[in-house]
Amino acid sequence: MELRHLRYFVVVAEEQNVTRAAERLHVSQPPLSRQIRDLEHELGVELFRRTGKSLALTEAGKIFLIEARAVLLRVDKAIETVRMVARRDRGSLRIGYAPSLTAEFLPRALRFFEAERPGVRVALHDLSSEECLRRIADGKLDLALTVPRQGLRDKGLKFEPLIRYAIFCAVSLDHPYAKKTAVTLPEIRQQKLMVYAHEEYPEYRDWLSTVFQDITPCNTEEYDGVIGLIAAVEAGRGVAFVSSSVSCLAGPRLRLIPIRPPLDDVTVSVLTRNPPPPLAEKFLGVLKQAVKG
Repeated sequence: MELRHLRYFVVVAEEQNVTRAAERLHVSQPPLSRQIRDLEHELGVELFRRTGKSLALTEAGKIFLIEARAVLLRVDKAIETVRMVARRDRGSLRIGYAPSLTAEFLPRALRFFEAERPGVRVALHDLSSEECLRRIADGKLDLALTVPRQGLRDKGLKFEPLIRYAIFCAVSLDHPYAKKTAVTLPEIRQQKLMVYAHEEYPEYRDWLSTVFQDITPCNTEEYDGVIGLIAAVEAGRGVAFVSSSVSCLAGPRLRLIPIRPPLDDVTVSVLTRNPPPPLAEKFLGVLKQAVKG
């Protein structure tokens, strides 16, 4: 007796008709009838009463149907268990990220990836964009979520755009601008600006120089991460340019005010080696699913 005999028997029992069962199993009718007769011969009992074109289970057939389904269920569970064990040993994935840019979608992406690739070891590294770039180039990261940089083709790296966020002006809840529905660049220029450190976020300072060409250290205050930046703005030390994704971290502690006219959106991209490692490519597909909500 083979598993196919049990599968054939269950389908014939469910359909109570050999023709319909053959269509469902994608086999021809004569071999299917022969397999059922062979099964009955091996068991030494009749499983069906044959009346014209229909079949009815005998008492022995009814009992055998219960047992056959139980055996097939155990086989299916065994197959799934083996596959899960195989999936669990698929290496590790090292991800660099900036909390200010990824708080909205990264947790969701990690849940999706865990469901698809259970057991893969995922290591998260909270890094500046410059550190992400350096570690990807050195092979110490498999994937990074950051903002694009120029001149990567010669380094064998690539950016793939993932999601765009609008730029806002962040102020404390008791700041004079907090009640405004929008602020302009001249108004922002009048305030002390909380900014990311130039050494770790050179692309941010490059972007800032396109907004305020004459920006100087005397009217800025540098921070090495988003948590310090949020705390400084909340404390009333100044204002900051932030992406809309920061609201996931700051919550009600800050007021994000639209800028008029609006600045260009910031693009969060996936940075990998070119071509990307297999697991990084899999995670990229999950990220694309996650940013859709």
